[in-house]
Amino acid sequence: MSNIIKPLVTEKMTSITEKQNKFGFIVRPEAGKIELKKEIEQKYGVTVTDINTCRYAGKNKSRYTRSGLIKGRTNAFKKAIVTLKEGDVIDFYSNI
Repeated sequence: MSNIIKPLVTEKMTSITEKQNKFGFIVRPEAGKIELKKEIEQKYGVTVTDINTCRYAGKNKSRYTRSGLIKGRTNAFKKAIVTLKEGDVIDFYSNI
């Protein structure tokens, strides 16, 4: 079973990628740094030098509708920011 859920492709992450050669991923909450390093190196064929992880809690959301107030919560997730060796690149758009 894969620990990587999906790559994180946002404006902020794209600017970090261009400047610092770092890539973002949404990963499973129980995934460790060593497991993530092995999986990314195997899947993308790159050399990982550093991994930073951060857990995000879900946020409470509410909205007003015709039938009344609806309350809910967004999902909690874990983000991994991976620093690659100089010269290595991951192309997320190659399969499109």
